[in-house]
Amino acid sequence: MSDAHPAVPPVVLIAQPHLAPLLGVLAADYDVMPLWEQGGRARLGDAAALVTAGEFPLDPALIAAMPRLGLIACFTVGYDGVDLDLARSRGIAVTHAGNANAEDVADHAIGLMLAHRRWIVEGDRQLRAGLWTAQAKTITRSMGGARLGIVGMGAIGVATAERAQAMKMRVGWWGPRDKPALPWPRATSLMALAQDSDILVIAARAADDNRGMIAAAILDALGPSGLLVNVARGQLVDEAALIDALRDGRLGGAALDVFDPEPTDPARWADVPNVVLTPHTGGATQEAVGRMVQMLQANLAAHFAGEPLPAPVRDPGRSAGHSLP
Repeated sequence: MSDAHPAVPPVVLIAQPHLAPLLGVLAADYDVMPLWEQGGRARLGDAAALVTAGEFPLDPALIAAMPRLGLIACFTVGYDGVDLDLARSRGIAVTHAGNANAEDVADHAIGLMLAHRRWIVEGDRQLRAGLWTAQAKTITRSMGGARLGIVGMGAIGVATAERAQAMKMRVGWWGPRDKPALPWPRATSLMALAQDSDILVIAARAADDNRGMIAAAILDALGPSGLLVNVARGQLVDEAALIDALRDGRLGGAALDVFDPEPTDPARWADVPNVVLTPHTGGATQEAVGRMVQMLQANLAAHFAGEPLPAPVRDPGRSAGHSLP
């Protein structure tokens, strides 16, 4: 008869309440605890891994209170809330969901364009309000032939470009690094892209050095007939400047899935004209969430087995030339 004791499962903390369903998913393999409850906070000193939604900033004091932490596993594709320099200095690995929801976010970007440009949301409102009469006929804008500019040509940007090309839109893009293999032309600057676009889609990774990159000057360059679409991160856009431009008519419209902060205050948008808004649902499909769960499980399993991580975060750097996909 063996005297060996079964291995003690690693302590894994879940950071945010909306990730609570992961408690049941991970319970068979780990000692998993919710950080928002006292029981979880009492296990900070034992925690070997922290599961988080990457858009939420992690307090450095929290990380300091976790001396055994070896992995920060972002359930999400984004990881802008993780201080990669701090993680590196502590020898903490960081993982994310890879490109698990890129296709779905691209679908949502196209949906936002259609909803705004073809007045789908506004048409629904008009019909329900009894404003559709024999004399009233709304004239909208075609997608085919429209000039689409994409900021950030990572997986989401490429997937959006492919869909737009199928709709016979003219696609251009900008990012700080040239990608010669791409079939679409790269603008010389973000400003040049905005000036040459009817629709500007933000699909860039957020970093400390590109906060507010879509500023008043970029919005003015897009102009009174232009449409801004954001499916990336709210912090990339100067929201105050955006609202001013919409109210003043200097920008034609905005279709937004992300905000800064989140959840956004609905009163902030109550009287803002020409907007279509969704509550950060671009990547939240059943299929994408399933892939994200699988990637999280794979990242955790590989980490604790000492195997190569399936989706490690490789910090592309903090300089302006390395902030975007």
